[in-house]
Amino acid sequence: MKVVRVVEYHQNLQLDEAPEPKITSPLDVIVKIGAAGVCRTDIHILEGQWADKSGVKLPYTIGHENAGWVHAKGDAVTGIEVGDAVILHPLVTCGFCRACRFGDDVHCENSTFPGINVDGGYAEYLKTTARSVIKLDPKLKPADVAALADAGLTAYHAAMKAAKLLRPSEFCVIIGAGGLGHIGIQVMKAISGATLIVIDRNTAALDLAKQLGADHIVQADDSGSFVEKVLPLTQNKGAEAVLDFVAESGATATGIKMLRRAGNYYVVGYGENINIPTIDMISTEINIIGNLVGSYNDLVELMALAEQGKVKLHTTEYKLEDFQRAIDDLSNGKVRGRAILVP
Repeated sequence: MKVVRVVEYHQNLQLDEAPEPKITSPLDVIVKIGAAGVCRTDIHILEGQWADKSGVKLPYTIGHENAGWVHAKGDAVTGIEVGDAVILHPLVTCGFCRACRFGDDVHCENSTFPGINVDGGYAEYLKTTARSVIKLDPKLKPADVAALADAGLTAYHAAMKAAKLLRPSEFCVIIGAGGLGHIGIQVMKAISGATLIVIDRNTAALDLAKQLGADHIVQADDSGSFVEKVLPLTQNKGAEAVLDFVAESGATATGIKMLRRAGNYYVVGYGENINIPTIDMISTEINIIGNLVGSYNDLVELMALAEQGKVKLHTTEYKLEDFQRAIDDLSNGKVRGRAILVP
């Protein structure tokens, strides 16, 4: 089968041939990939940022946002049949550790992460387990939802945390209306009555944000003057929640200034360190909260929103062989929404 691999860090990906995966366990599921999302994390992988954390041996196949059709399954797999359209939770989890027993499978002690530390979905076939497979509603196609497997799931995970604490009279600021942010906007509109203020540098992204339900849009700049534009929208008290889908180029340190006292800052994007005086955190009791991908049940709930038409991906499709163009377009800011590879 065709696979797209990382052969060396700081080098372009490479199209190779590899053996098709085989069933080796009763709970194994092999999926014929229908679409694989192209994520900014894939660029970070190529830059070597994940090398020490993942400990993966090169070469290996990346791609952690995957959907397709069941190609084969182990003898113990129930609830799905060969040919069913499915989306894959990005983690392969054990089901037995303390975190899994609590339903907190995001923090499984024995998990693997296809596309991060084992072979992923930039390929024609991918092996996972029954614990990671969610059958799609007939109205949803793999190419429609693949990027929801990580980008959408991460956005949902952060938005759900915020929504549990937000009231209809309160304010939520979303930084970034791109690949993750445009999903986060839709999720927040679906599950929260808070007023949404969306910040982005790109006017096209802001136009999309407005179409998706943003109550206010604000253009960002290097000077940080967007804070002065946001605060009056919150009656000069600040927002109860800020969801930062960028966390780069000084946006985080500036964005925290938009929080009200005892507000919550949800860090989703990554790329820089946060430098905040501890006295500021203590005197205002603000909270800074990290966000990884969501749980299996989070993805089930997100698929329900997709089935209801409340969350839709804006995508640009590329053939698997055009992987480098997809990576380059994403790196150069030419992708609105999400890029996906279609074998």
